Amino acid sequence: MRGGENPPDKGDVGGYVTVGSVKVLVDVADTPALREQGLSGRKSLEKGEGMLFVFDTPGIYSFWMKDMNFPIDIIWINQNKKIVYIKENVTPGSFPQAFASTENAQYVLEVPAGFSARNNVQVGDIIDLVY
Repeated sequence: MRGGENPPDKGDVGGYVTVGSVKVLVDVADTPALREQGLSGRKSLEKGEGMLFVFDTPGIYSFWMKDMNFPIDIIWINQNKKIVYIKENVTPGSFPQAFASTENAQYVLEVPAGFSARNNVQVGDIIDLVY
């Protein structure tokens, strides 16, 4: 936990994801309630922060921007920790459209918009998860 306590609008800080040489501190959404809430209602994500959605089994998982206040990149990751799909700069105005990978994923990482381009994140990259 950051500073021993989380702000009330955040989930549990569960660890980090390393993409290339970039480490992202993540809140982990690993229950149905946390996954449903996601980043909805949050005011922002700071540089170096993200949310990691963890699913029990690989599948096709859809995401939308309901009650979102800022744009994000959405990165789908399979059970082997390989990035299988990236949707960049998804804006709150895209709601109610949903976005999903065409391949099974077990993890989904949401980061501030522009993260993927700034850090040259590509489909096929292998990530490291610690949560």
